[in-house]
Amino acid sequence: MATQAVARDTGKWTPEDPVFWRATARPIAYRTIAITTLALLLSFATWYMWSAVVVNLNSVGFNFSVNDRFWLAAMPGLSGATLRFIHSFLILRFGTRTVLTLSTGAMLIPAIGLGMAVQDPATPYWVLMVLAALAGFGGGNFASFMSSTSLYFPKAQQGTALGIQAGIGNFGVSLVQFVVPIIITSSVFGVLGGEPQTIASGNTTKSMWLQNAGYIWVIPVVISTILCWFGLVNLPIRRPVSRQLVIFRRKHTWIMLLLYIMTFGSFSGLSASFPLLIKEIFGGLPNAPVPLAYAFLGPLIGSLVRPPAGWISDKVGGGVVTAVCSVLLCIGAIGVTFTTAPQSAADFTPFLVWMLILFLAAGIGNGSTFQQIPFIFPPEEAGPVLGFTSIAAYGSFFFPILFGWSLTNFHSANAAFYIFFAFFVVCAVLNWWYYTRRGCEKPCKPRAAVPTTAAAR
Repeated sequence: MATQAVARDTGKWTPEDPVFWRATARPIAYRTIAITTLALLLSFATWYMWSAVVVNLNSVGFNFSVNDRFWLAAMPGLSGATLRFIHSFLILRFGTRTVLTLSTGAMLIPAIGLGMAVQDPATPYWVLMVLAALAGFGGGNFASFMSSTSLYFPKAQQGTALGIQAGIGNFGVSLVQFVVPIIITSSVFGVLGGEPQTIASGNTTKSMWLQNAGYIWVIPVVISTILCWFGLVNLPIRRPVSRQLVIFRRKHTWIMLLLYIMTFGSFSGLSASFPLLIKEIFGGLPNAPVPLAYAFLGPLIGSLVRPPAGWISDKVGGGVVTAVCSVLLCIGAIGVTFTTAPQSAADFTPFLVWMLILFLAAGIGNGSTFQQIPFIFPPEEAGPVLGFTSIAAYGSFFFPILFGWSLTNFHSANAAFYIFFAFFVVCAVLNWWYYTRRGCEKPCKPRAAVPTTAAAR
């Protein structure tokens, strides 16, 4: 790899320099984002396996309460967000190739573990909780991917690059919720996949291979790991963890963390909760909607809108786009509360529409907040901040827990939505005060100081 040799031999990495970008950085950056985006998509898929599995556990012989199942859906979020704190500092310490190869390969553990465990209804609940926590390997990877990508592209292209990568990566959530209902209906892996489970459906019975929800990701993860090892580069950039910790003394680190909890925390939390939420609110009605027939739509919309939101943020400024996101989230959080006490299955349509508005708003903010960070922080701090703020993935833990609490104590999900609304209002005010009002401290507006792709050509 000639470009790799050039980057290594010069001992520098300066993508803001138009000559260096054209001759050296651009080919490496494009190859890197292609490989790492595939790996990130698989990371999200393995992270959210349990959101698609929990709705079927009791059907195949397990006997868990509503709260038990929401905890299983939440556990990957807790571990994934915690691992993101560690991942925030790994890229600048060990390099992209080393970190992403190992972290991608690690996803084999939760995928194979889930496939083995769900075949036996006698598997203890604590074992399932451990395996759900290990699925957090996929969630933790995100911080390393974002920290890495921010190093490869010039500042004015980072909103677009991060939006594309994270948007396609987020698509893994929708993918797993779309693929799992299909893949568990047949013996895809033959004798290697194990025996089917038998479930009752009215007066008939049918077979289900719930283990396929984990096994289906094994081969793609192996391929992705190989691509990472042979296709990625460790950039000539190193910084001890101790020097990266300066970000915790920056006020804006914590403000941007709250804004990213509002955006990605909402996306991840709603994605983890959506299938089970549909089941608990509408499952007792005649002709009730099948949760996994609709749950993938939310993550799909949130993922698709993220790249254009990043691109628009590069053009008009991330603060403005985040403001739009916060208003939509506030409206959606209140609007959906009028649809959570259905009288018939026909009431599902307005509920679905309001939920999709929430996903749309969260996806918009996912793109805009990552554009804001490179403008708020100097380059040596922006990567660690991008990684650290991604612990907003705790949303995928707290949202299911709050929904489980609300349904258990009030027999309604509305209390949780009211809490989310109050949080969204606080975040909207913070974004306006610091990043969008006239005379604000850190205006997140675009500025032409980079070699755009067109100019580089």
